[in-house]
Amino acid sequence: MTTIPRSGADVLDLAPVMPVVVVEDAEQAVPLARALVAGGLPGIEVTLRTPAALDAIERIAQEVPEAVVGAGTVVNGEQARSAAQAGARFLVSPGCTPALARALADTGLPALPGVATVSEAMALLELGLTELKFFPAEASGGAAFLKSLTGPLPQVRFCPTGGITPRNAPGYLSLSNVGCVGGSWLTPAALVAAGRWDEITELAREAAALKR
Repeated sequence: MTTIPRSGADVLDLAPVMPVVVVEDAEQAVPLARALVAGGLPGIEVTLRTPAALDAIERIAQEVPEAVVGAGTVVNGEQARSAAQAGARFLVSPGCTPALARALADTGLPALPGVATVSEAMALLELGLTELKFFPAEASGGAAFLKSLTGPLPQVRFCPTGGITPRNAPGYLSLSNVGCVGGSWLTPAALVAAGRWDEITELAREAAALKR
């Protein structure tokens, strides 16, 4: 069984890549999670973009103890609470408001609130948060932007997500302030729909081998 993360730092350190997963059918959640874990990626961010998402989180939490399942695309307090009740072990948001920051903290779960600017990162740093999501990464300046933050904000570490691919992931992972990257390329809709779990495991294995 994988150790339950106690902090955002623990989430960033699970693996070099965090699969960002959209689950359309909750029946696919367990085999999908097992395929990713088998490839060496225990941390799984299930985005709250579909009606099946909370059910998927609950099933993974109950049936795949080796996985560390989290909820992504958390945009309000109700979602944060529902995800925690479903069994999520961490929360990820695309951006963050003061109200959402309080709601994330109230769950007691590790969280990676999203930022896209220096000021947003500084605002969360004032709240004591030093592990953040950088989103949308490529559209917001990419690896060059994050590298520029190592001087003024050396205590902050990021999980860049948005436009990350196997080709550009190594550039992000080479940065001292990047703990992991979030990627959706690991679970192509066609492979999931066809139940081609072995191929997803292979994609996960390749991602887990990326250096950070």
